[in-house]
Amino acid sequence: MEFIAKINIMPLKSLLDPQGKAVGSNMKNIGLSEIKEVRVGKHITLNIVASNKEEAVNIVDQACKKILCNQIMESYEFSINKI
Repeated sequence: MEFIAKINIMPLKSLLDPQGKAVGSNMKNIGLSEIKEVRVGKHITLNIVASNKEEAVNIVDQACKKILCNQIMESYEFSINKI
């Protein structure tokens, strides 16, 4: 079976997000002062071949833990759907 995983990786809330801070500052400069906080992260899509959804979840979780996410500074969440 083939699955698609959509992964969101974000900086931990307790850490400074300089990129989000810069984007947030510029929101005010372009007339969008209603936007109070911006956090910038990564969105990653993976296509996975696995025998079932549980195996696909395990593969994605391992990929996040081993290479995609620096868990000292970032958190991740993902969804998996059958293609």
